[in-house]
Amino acid sequence: MPTRVPESEFRERLAAVRERIGDAGADAGVWFGATSIEYLTGFDHIQTERPVVLAVTDDRVEVTVPRLEVERVQPNPRIDDVHHYFDYPGGKPIATAAEMLDGLDAETVAADSDGAPGVMGYEGPALSTFVDVESQSWVDRMRWAKSDVEVELVRESAKWANLAHRYLVDHTEPGAHPATTSQRASMEGSRAMLDALGDEYVPRTRGDGPVVAGYITGEQTALPHGHTVNRRIQEGDVLVTGASANVDGYHSELERTMFVGEPTDEQEHYFELMLEAQTIAIDALGPGVSISYVDEQVWSYFEEQGVTDLAQHHVGHNIGLGGHEPPYIDRGWDDHVDAGDAEMEPGHIYTIEPGIYTDTYGYRHSDTVAVTEDGTEMLTYFPRDLESNVIRT
Repeated sequence: MPTRVPESEFRERLAAVRERIGDAGADAGVWFGATSIEYLTGFDHIQTERPVVLAVTDDRVEVTVPRLEVERVQPNPRIDDVHHYFDYPGGKPIATAAEMLDGLDAETVAADSDGAPGVMGYEGPALSTFVDVESQSWVDRMRWAKSDVEVELVRESAKWANLAHRYLVDHTEPGAHPATTSQRASMEGSRAMLDALGDEYVPRTRGDGPVVAGYITGEQTALPHGHTVNRRIQEGDVLVTGASANVDGYHSELERTMFVGEPTDEQEHYFELMLEAQTIAIDALGPGVSISYVDEQVWSYFEEQGVTDLAQHHVGHNIGLGGHEPPYIDRGWDDHVDAGDAEMEPGHIYTIEPGIYTDTYGYRHSDTVAVTEDGTEMLTYFPRDLESNVIRT
C-alpha cells in the first residue's frame, strides 16, 4: 500500500501541464495556489500573506518563495531553481517572480490567477503589470480524476479514519466531554498510524495531524456545520461524528449519525430516511453517470417522503488533496459545466452525505466512494446500519 506520491506521478503531472502550456502558446505556466504547487512539485506550504509563485516551462521548474521557505524548498528534486524575497510587505514578491520569469524568457504566461490571492491581508500588484497573462485552471481540472496511486492514498486514509472512529465510539459514554474524547481518539489513531507506517509516513505543514476524529452533539447536530459545545455527553444524545487521516496530503471522509442509548421512534425514523437517501446516492454512482442525476435521485426521494424542507445541502463532493473539490454532486452541476464535464469518470472520489436536519437534531452519514471502470468501490467501511450506530451504556 503506497503512503506517498511516487516520482513517476510528478513526472506525469509536469508533462501534462507542459503539453497544455504548448497548446496555449504560452512561454510558461504559473501557479499561485498552494494546493496546485503541491500537486505539481510535492512542495507543501501554508498559504499566508507571503506569496509563493511556481513557474514551469518546457525544460525548467522554478519557484519564488519568501526567505523563510528557502531551506524547506531547496531539497526538492523537482525544482531547478529557487528565487526569494525577504518578506512582505518589505520585499517585493511579484516583482521577484517577474524577474524569475524574465530569466526564463517568459513574456507570455498562463496563470491560475493574475497575482497572489488576498490571504491574511496581502495586497499586491497584478502579475500582468510585468508580463502578459492568460488565465488557466489546468491543475484544478486535472485533480478531478485521481490516478491509481491517488486512489490508494485515499484508501489508506480511510483505513486509519475507520480505526480512529472505532476509538471514538469506544471512548464515548455519558459524562465524557466531546473535546477530550475527540482528542483521545485522534491521538490513539495517530499513534497507531505512526507506529505502523514508521518512516513511510510523510509529515505535512498543513492539516490537523495524521489522524483526526471527533463529533458534534445534541442540538448542534441540527446545524450541518455545528461546533463542539462545552457540554458533556448525555444519555439520549444524537452525535454526528467525523474521522479522516492525512496520507501524503490526501484525505478521506467518514461520518456517522450515532445515538447514546436507544433512539426514540422519531429519531429512528429520520435515521432510516437519511440512510435510504445515502443508499440511493451510492447505488446511483458509476462511470458515465450524470453528476446531477445522483443529487436528483436523492431529491426525488426526499420529495416522496415530504422532507425536502429538512434538506440543507447537496449530496456530496469530490475529495483528495482538498477536503472539498469539484465536481460537486449537485442538481445544478450539468448546467454549470460543459457537456464533457457533466459525467462521472473512473478516478473520481466522492463523499456521499445527504443529510436531514430537524429543529432538534441532524442526521448525516458520509462515506468516501471511488468511481471505477466497472462501477464503484466503497473506501470507508464503518457500519452504516442503525444497530451498529447505537452506543449502549
